[in-house]
Amino acid sequence: MENVLRPVIVFGGAIVVAWVVAWAVDRLLVRIDARHPETPMWGLLRQGRSPLAAVLFVALVRGFFESTHLAVDRRQTVELWLTIIMIAASAWLALRVAAAAMETASTRYAGVAHDPARARRVRTQLTLIQRLVTAVVIVIAGAAILLQFDGMKTIGTSMLASAGVLGIVAGIAAQSTLSNLFAGLSIAFGDMVRIGDTVVVDGEYGVVDEITISYLVLLTWDERRITMPVSYFTNKPFENWSRGGSQVIGTVYLQLDHTTPVTELRAQTEKVVRASDAWDGRSWSLVVTDTTPSTIEVRAAMSARTADDVWTLRCEVREQLLAWLRDEHPYALPRVRTSRESEEPGPVLDRKG
Repeated sequence: MENVLRPVIVFGGAIVVAWVVAWAVDRLLVRIDARHPETPMWGLLRQGRSPLAAVLFVALVRGFFESTHLAVDRRQTVELWLTIIMIAASAWLALRVAAAAMETASTRYAGVAHDPARARRVRTQLTLIQRLVTAVVIVIAGAAILLQFDGMKTIGTSMLASAGVLGIVAGIAAQSTLSNLFAGLSIAFGDMVRIGDTVVVDGEYGVVDEITISYLVLLTWDERRITMPVSYFTNKPFENWSRGGSQVIGTVYLQLDHTTPVTELRAQTEKVVRASDAWDGRSWSLVVTDTTPSTIEVRAAMSARTADDVWTLRCEVREQLLAWLRDEHPYALPRVRTSRESEEPGPVLDRKG
């Protein structure tokens, strides 16, 4: 009876004490978080309550393990599982602490940074560092767990004997993975592209929504998500509209008739641009950029604060200029000529005329 009661007391007492200590730490973090709401770390650290309880449980059991008086075979099995739980719980706790630290650093820097582009750069770097730390911790924890089994140690020894051949094979097989890994680090610290940047890739316009070690997610204007390997951004050209500032100049092209009153059209363009809330007040222009036997190409250019604003401004200018031409100068719109006309357009007659 004593051989059964002792293990129950040790394990049961360890569970209760670990739960109480973890609960007390959680309450302490709640109070600290209430006193310092400007720092989100204390609230984020509460997510580590479960792995903390697991680590405390294993530590307490190991401290009183001798008093359980278990048989030798059972003791080895219990010690093995305690070690596995300790490794897994420690890795889990380390990941929670790392995530809390990274999120806190990103939030605090975003709150004090005056340059949004620099804040996005730091956020991208911290995100990739967190993912790299996560991968390293998981690999180390997994390897440590596997090495607890004698069979895995034997396999590891035999694998070391052919390390040269395996290294060559692994290098060839992991070439793409390593390429993406180094590309991700290059993106993070080379300030090539950041989370929140507006980019154009292969004709697709969107915002960088997520960057990992191996891939990048692009959120398009129609809410599609395009996943691309990060190595693409180090090997091929792409447009980054947010680099060097968020200000953008947009263009509107119109194909019009040769009789178009360009001077009046330029004045109307200025009126439309200045009346728009999306215009940032920096610049605008309207010029004739090309001509064909039947039409002329007119380009209206206008500046805006962000890529979203320039898209809105372009749509407004295009729509209002076409409406103005239709109502005031319908002869300026492209058409197929079926008869000889005079050089100057005649007066537009109403229906009664």
